[in-house]
Amino acid sequence: MAVGILLVTHEGIGSALRSVAERLLTPLPLRVEVFEVAFDADPDVALPSASAALRRADSGDGVLVLTDVFGATPANVASRLARLGTPIRRVSALNLPMLLRVLNYAELDLDALPAVAVAGGRNGVQLDDA
Repeated sequence: MAVGILLVTHEGIGSALRSVAERLLTPLPLRVEVFEVAFDADPDVALPSASAALRRADSGDGVLVLTDVFGATPANVASRLARLGTPIRRVSALNLPMLLRVLNYAELDLDALPAVAVAGGRNGVQLDDA
């Protein structure tokens, strides 16, 4: 078994990031599910569908939930997922380097992957003033 990944994002972001990751890393080394939240979504209404996505992502070792913007609706939905009993860890500010870094460390457990995600996201941001 392995940790699952759930991308909880605004519309269009999670599916685009997963699509690029699939293009670069075929097959994906971890299960990656996407739950995209409409801009006008009510978190309470979105929660059952997000919970179903969480269950699809979980193979028994927990789920790393990556959200796009801390404090926005997708992150608020993700915080509610943490109360449903499935072991999860959450990281916000999702970007492509973060996702790729996590997928390249597929052997790590749920407690180790959040730090890998943060390092990947941070190290992927570079000032390119050439």
